[in-house]
Amino acid sequence: MAQHHRAHTVKSARLEVRLTAGQKALFEQAAGVAGRSVTDFVLTSAADEARRLILEHDVLQLTASDSAAFAAAILNSPPPSPRLREAATHYVDAAATPH
Repeated sequence: MAQHHRAHTVKSARLEVRLTAGQKALFEQAAGVAGRSVTDFVLTSAADEARRLILEHDVLQLTASDSAAFAAAILNSPPPSPRLREAATHYVDAAATPH
């Protein structure tokens, strides 16, 4: 039978926080209910909340009418002006030039 080895992530960074006795008791109780260590519970909960917050910040959510207006603006956009064409040409030329 083949042995499976999990890749181990080295955890060398530290994060220390000050908290109230009530907050500590709350985390301990929740970790106990979840059957996890306090460290695992706090790290997982903080990481989940961080990911949720970043996603909420990075993802633009539009109402149906806003979405329709956005799509209409994209689909019915005017042709590029000479100035915009010149800027695009300049960008392509600059991007193609090795630095």
